[in-house]
This record gives sequence, structure tokens and C-alpha cells, in this order.
Amino acid sequence: MALSDHLQAINQTAEALSSCERKRLFYLCEILDTDNTEACMKERLKVLCHEKGNLFLTELILQLRRFDILRTVYKTSRDEAEKTLKHKQVLPRFRVLMANINDDVANEDLNSVKFLLSSTLPREQMEKAKSFLDVIIELEKLDIVSPERVDCIEECLRTIGRVDLAKKVTAYKMSVVTSEGHVCQQQRHRAPCPVPTPNSSLQQTRQAQLLHVENVPLPVYREQNCQSQLDCYKFNTNPRGVCVIIDCVGNDGDMLEHTFKNLHFNVVLYKWLSGDDTILALKGISRQTENLEGDGFVCCIISRGTANYLLGTDSYAAGLHLDNVRRHFTADACPMLAGKPKLFFIQRYNVPEFPQRARTEHSDEDLETDGCVGLSRCNIPTDADVFWSHCWTDECQLEQGHHRSIYLKALTDALLKGQRRKTHLVDVHTEVNGAIFEHNKRNPGANYNIDLKHTLRKDLYLQ
Repeated sequence: MALSDHLQAINQTAEALSSCERKRLFYLCEILDTDNTEACMKERLKVLCHEKGNLFLTELILQLRRFDILRTVYKTSRDEAEKTLKHKQVLPRFRVLMANINDDVANEDLNSVKFLLSSTLPREQMEKAKSFLDVIIELEKLDIVSPERVDCIEECLRTIGRVDLAKKVTAYKMSVVTSEGHVCQQQRHRAPCPVPTPNSSLQQTRQAQLLHVENVPLPVYREQNCQSQLDCYKFNTNPRGVCVIIDCVGNDGDMLEHTFKNLHFNVVLYKWLSGDDTILALKGISRQTENLEGDGFVCCIISRGTANYLLGTDSYAAGLHLDNVRRHFTADACPMLAGKPKLFFIQRYNVPEFPQRARTEHSDEDLETDGCVGLSRCNIPTDADVFWSHCWTDECQLEQGHHRSIYLKALTDALLKGQRRKTHLVDVHTEVNGAIFEHNKRNPGANYNIDLKHTLRKDLYLQ
């Protein structure tokens, strides 16, 4: 291709790509600049093609899946380009892998990843991140992720239940180790350290859909800081804090009350609340300063519900969105709990989603903010210090006489054992996962599912 034709091809390519496609192209070229304008792309591609050759641009267009540009500008077909590049790839394999994974990450998955990393990445950057690739770019800038360091990505994907994508990262990691004989033994065998930031660790678990889909145990474990052990949350006030229990079913509230009283919490138990009354109860707790002076906060809710809403005792009411349960007690909405661990244990009994059920969203204005006495919130993300354990099973379980939630029974047993053994809270949940796994194996028609996420920045022992 003559020089003039080559420059014309670059200009036509840059002009045909959208802003998102230009951003993806820059990422594949290992350029993390924010300037992805058309003019900038033309200049960059001229330099890169001079350095790497004509096939480089063909591979870029192939990775962007713009086969129309291949045909009209480069006069070649997709099959011909793939055949030519089969053994001549120029683009970094890590970049190609991340770009391909980005295409398979749904919005729900992206939100889960952002929640997991909310104590690692600055809040402003998280809000700007509109795609999985945006998150990866920010992690690369902090040197948490690189072509040689993919543990954080692998474990994040496993945690949100995207085992299919995690396996691709695992395969890439193993191929790098296999192909590069110079990889040191320390790199091969060192303990995982996905987010090596001060006083912060991405502690990972798999989502409990794996129990339902793959019927395998859920490994819940703590990632160790590569440099030193993590700090512990201060947790020795008496009482430790307030534990609010809302039992809209009437079966296990008393058991939870007994457990958290033994764990030295001030327990407030509500029974048979409607969805609206549940909202009022949560607001009331969040506004009572004397309840928030301890070292932590616990919220337990037992309710019928749908995928995203808790209904209380109302079968057809709007209900309470699960996200709003947590939002009543974030650092923004409840400053006195900033920097303190906030634990949520939810048992949901699934009911059908009725189209006629009215949906009433509760706006941010509903979340009033109290004054923060003697406590600085500097550098504490809004969603930091949250432990979220959400279990769901079918409503038909309640038809059994003297029904007890397998999840809540396992939880109370594990918490009391953990208190005696001084066991970390995340490790305590391992026992809960094991109990549910065994139950599901024995009772395939009565499965329980768990979603466990957290943004704890330190170790937490309920003793």
C-alpha cells in the first residue's frame, strides 16, 4: 500500500469509528490517555503503524469487529484477515482479553464489580466508570492490575458469579506462566494480593448461585496483605452497637435476638411489619444517635420479596428496594457510622413478581443526614465497611410446619462458634456456606442461594 493510500486508510478509519470504539482502540494500543478525539487518533495511528507495520492496523480493526471497514477501506474480508493474523498477532494478549471480557460484562455485573472495589478506587473515578474497561484502566493506573498481575480481576469475576469469564483470566494467567520460563517462583506461589492498598483488602467469595448452578461449595476466604496482616476494626464497646431485627415472617426473629444479645449488641426486634413500616423502622434507627455510638451496626431482615424488593407483610405493595436497606446507613446518610462495620443479613422468601404491583422508589431525599460528632469521614468511601449477606429461597418453604431458615440457623450457630474461637467474620461465613451446600445436596428441590459481598477494610471479630 502506497504511503498516500496508507494515510488515507488511517483517516478513513478514524472518521468511521465512534468515541467508544476509539477509546477501545487506544486501550488495545496500550494508550490510557483521556484524549480519544478523531484528530488525536489519526496522529497516534500514523506513528504506531510506522513502528509496527500495516498488519497492526488490520488487527485493530478485526478486534473492534468493524468488518465493514476491513472490506471497504482495507479491501479484505474477515476470514482473510483472521487467516493472515493467525500466527502474526501484534496486539498485547492481555489488552485483547480485557477488551473481550468487557463485551461480556452486563450492567448488573459492572455494578457488582464497582461495589466490590468501592474501597479501593476513588469514588469520583467509580462514578465516571461506564464500562468494565473503564474500571480496568483505573486499576492499571494504580498498578493494581497489569499483564503480569490479574489476580484481582480473576477473583472479582468469581465473586460476582461470572465464573465463565474468570476461567478465561485463569487460562491467560497459566499461559503466561507456561510461556515465560523466567517467571520467578515467588510470583508463581505467592499468596493472592488483589488490592494491595493500605488498610484495604478485596476479600473474596463466590456468589451462591454457584450452589444452585454448579452445586459446588462456596470458598469464602480472606486475602492476606502481601506486606503485613491487616488491621482489625475496634470492636469492644459495651454494647457493641445496635442490632435491628425486622421479622416479617415470624419464625426466626427470636433466635436472632438471642444470638446478637450474646454477642453484646443492643437488640431491637420488630415483627410483622409492612413494607412502609419497615422503611420507617430503618429511618428511626438511623436517626437515634444513642444507638449509633457503638463500634458497629447490624441489620437483619426476614421477609417475603422479589428479586429486588422486600415486601414485608404486604403482598401487593411497592416494597423496599434492597439497595435502599443499605443506603439508610452509609457514611453519607448516617455519618455516625462512618468508618464502622455495617453488617446486613437478609433472608428473602421468593414470591411471584406481579405486573400490577405498584413500584414506588424512595428518593435520596428520604435519607436524612444527622450530624457527625467527633468523627472525621476523610477518605472513607460511602459504601465502605459493608458486609452484605443475602439469602433467598422459595416461599413454599414457609408452608412446612415449624419452619426454620437453614441459612439463619447456620448463621447463628457459626456466629456463636466464631465468638468463642475468635474467628474472622468472613471465615465464619464459610461455615454458613458449608451448611447450605450440604442442605442443597440433600434437598435439591428446596435450594437456598446466597449473595455475599463486602467492602470491609480491616479484619472483624465479633467477640
